[in-house]
Amino acid sequence: MYIQRRVDKELVIWKESAKRKPLLLRGARQVGKSSSVKELAKQFDFFLEINFDRKESQEARLIFERTSSPKQICKELSVIYEVPIEAGRTLLFLDEIQSSLPVISSLRYFYEDYPELHVIAAGSLLEFALQELPSFGVGRIHSLFMYPFSFDEYLQAIDLKMLAESLQNASPENPLSEAIHNKCCQQLMQFIFIGGMPEVVATYVQGGSLLECQQVLDDLMLTFDDDFAKYKERVPVSRLRDVFAAIIQQTGTKFTYSQASAEANHGQIKEGIELLELAGLVYPVTHTSANGIPLAAETNPKFRKYLIFDTGIYQRFLKLDAGQILLGNNLFQVNKGALAELFAGLEMIKSAPFNNPEQLFYWQREKQGSLAEVDYVVQQGTNIVPVEVKSGTKGSMQSMFRFLSEKNYPYGIRCSMENFGTYQNIRIYPLYATSMITSNKNTTHV
Repeated sequence: MYIQRRVDKELVIWKESAKRKPLLLRGARQVGKSSSVKELAKQFDFFLEINFDRKESQEARLIFERTSSPKQICKELSVIYEVPIEAGRTLLFLDEIQSSLPVISSLRYFYEDYPELHVIAAGSLLEFALQELPSFGVGRIHSLFMYPFSFDEYLQAIDLKMLAESLQNASPENPLSEAIHNKCCQQLMQFIFIGGMPEVVATYVQGGSLLECQQVLDDLMLTFDDDFAKYKERVPVSRLRDVFAAIIQQTGTKFTYSQASAEANHGQIKEGIELLELAGLVYPVTHTSANGIPLAAETNPKFRKYLIFDTGIYQRFLKLDAGQILLGNNLFQVNKGALAELFAGLEMIKSAPFNNPEQLFYWQREKQGSLAEVDYVVQQGTNIVPVEVKSGTKGSMQSMFRFLSEKNYPYGIRCSMENFGTYQNIRIYPLYATSMITSNKNTTHV
């Protein structure tokens, strides 16, 4: 069973483009890359998938090592797999290409010598291999980044399309009715609990119980844990596990290296974090002074928070109380609100354009002894906007107002379990609508 994804439209646009380049799908393992390609393949007469992680791909691997000519490669692949490879009629899918550098390098030649053929490549640990090819694909490859399901995709998946449409038409100036708002809140709690991993969402959509969803999450966690062994040439498996656990436990706070491992130094822990970032399992949230655009110009990489890539994995790893998540409307009761901040950050990442990954920033007052901190800082049009995440319907906004006063910025955004609305110079977005903050980032509000 295939569940429609937002990226499907991007894939069709790529397919129909007259100036098409080989497409590289990037993202963590199990986020749905292969499934989306197979769905696109239904629009072609022929489809050839080669997974370079499998032993049966050895003959194909040798072809790529022997020649860099795309037409010769296709001629030999067609004979081996008995699938016609014809421009305009065949989709060639090269999966798990991180296993072979010659396959990765070949993509540039497909662009130069055989651009009329539809070629898609993907790999779950692809970023590791790309580090070894620093100039790879510049101007010759089109990349799209994939993530687990967003909340909006989840609503579409469980056939609540009208609810999703109502949400897209709402704004701080045009709130939802209380009945629709409450329904969104209920679905939000459920989505945060099961998370956005495609296999878990599919299990639920096909009638699986929440207990079965938890079991799928357990299986996925074992898969990611097994993957750590593939990094062992760079970082010991035990250290990666320690760092991964530390990131989860420190969600919502500045990452403290000394709490990550008793046996590793700062540099070793940092190396572990970088590998987890490359694998797409964690995302950094970097401190910015936020004095002007771009936000990245005034960052301090010594001050970072980290987000694990999925709320379902997060709650399962920490064995959080399912009842508190599913039956309550105050996420502050769940791990001191860290789950709400995690969800908000992930939604902003998922809502970004597929070819331009979102960088997340936060602000902390840099004067010694100051406790002022704003969860996220984003750019909307020409405005820099602070975003405070509240896990319930109440909570002070002292840090928000201090930020606005010090920086002289026009407005801030509060994400909470409240309905859309406005309060003084604060625009209120329900937590379930966090994605609208960055999907509407080119809009300037006054």
